[in-house]
Amino acid sequence: MTEPPGLDAFARTYLAEARESLSEPYVLEGVRRIVPILLEARRAGHTVFFFGNGGSASTASHFVVDLSKVAARGSAPRLRCVGLSDNVPSLTAWANDHDYAKVFAEQLKILARPGDVAIAISGSGNSPNVLEAVRAAKGIGVTTIGLTGIGGGKLKELADVAVVVPSDSMQHTEDVHVVLLHLLTAYFRDAGPSER
Repeated sequence: MTEPPGLDAFARTYLAEARESLSEPYVLEGVRRIVPILLEARRAGHTVFFFGNGGSASTASHFVVDLSKVAARGSAPRLRCVGLSDNVPSLTAWANDHDYAKVFAEQLKILARPGDVAIAISGSGNSPNVLEAVRAAKGIGVTTIGLTGIGGGKLKELADVAVVVPSDSMQHTEDVHVVLLHLLTAYFRDAGPSER
């Protein structure tokens, strides 16, 4: 079997660009701002909501599993996490009967309480349903965290804390979001405070 032409060069370039996307100080700065918010949510028993579209919806679901199941150390309580992309019947009902831009916002209006946390994931930072949900969350008194890239879009200015991947590549933006997820999970599991 012959090797596809240009594969090695393409792979090397992709990996170099991915490393560059991770080498900026924004990752550490973002983690420094996110961890205290999640620690307080855990301490107070607040809920952390996650949402996004497409690949970002998958990342949101991944966050829910890792941060609620894996990210616990010693006697520390677990984080209460809910994925708003995961309830497909609810998602499709809101989209069909009202407006797709409201699929996450309407769920937050029902489920969220002041002091909760909403983590919005949008590679472009301009997904209407993500932005609508962040606006709804802020109206309820929910702390908002935005994970984005490609300049940050509107989410960069709307979220209380925004982590903007300095890349115009959707793939590298999503790569970094998953690395950030695993970094946070590993911290809570291996190094974070272990007691109430």
